[in-house]
Amino acid sequence: MLEKIIALDRELFLYLNNLGSSTWDPFWLLITDKWTAIPLYAFLLYLIYKRFGVKGTLITVVLVALMITCTDQLANLFKHGFERPRPCGQEGVKEAARFIAVRCGRFGYFSAHASSSTALAVFIGLILRSKFPKLIYFLLFWALLVVYSRIYVGVHYPLDILTGMFFGTILGLLFTYFHKLLFRKFNITF
Repeated sequence: MLEKIIALDRELFLYLNNLGSSTWDPFWLLITDKWTAIPLYAFLLYLIYKRFGVKGTLITVVLVALMITCTDQLANLFKHGFERPRPCGQEGVKEAARFIAVRCGRFGYFSAHASSSTALAVFIGLILRSKFPKLIYFLLFWALLVVYSRIYVGVHYPLDILTGMFFGTILGLLFTYFHKLLFRKFNITF
């Protein structure tokens, strides 16, 4: 059963990865680059400050830093625990795939990009929902772009992505809960 799932995952990866073309490569390389989102993060920081003030912003920034650390470390734990090769480094797959990423890396299960972008979208979207109700849809759309970019550039299988999104959602919800607890403790309105 597991072999069948892995075979389907490879087939889906090759299908999605090979939808790409050299015309779109620069766009997807830009989307997958973590530095591209800095203007978005700066805007979100402004919205957080506008909504929660200085004390609330500091608490929120610390929680975001802890959440991203958790997503990264959990992804690393899984990568080194499962040791599933990335498609760009796996014999029988890399020959048929389009690999355009800057580097490949060794193991890919699960995607830290998918986990952290999903966690951030869920967390920020939920904590700002009362003031900016449609923001979560934009953030989830952004996360989906980042997620697909990892398949497009050739570094993750769809199952790596789905698992990362699952853990990102769980961590985003968990840190939203922590956010509410801390805001109650420090008497900050949310």
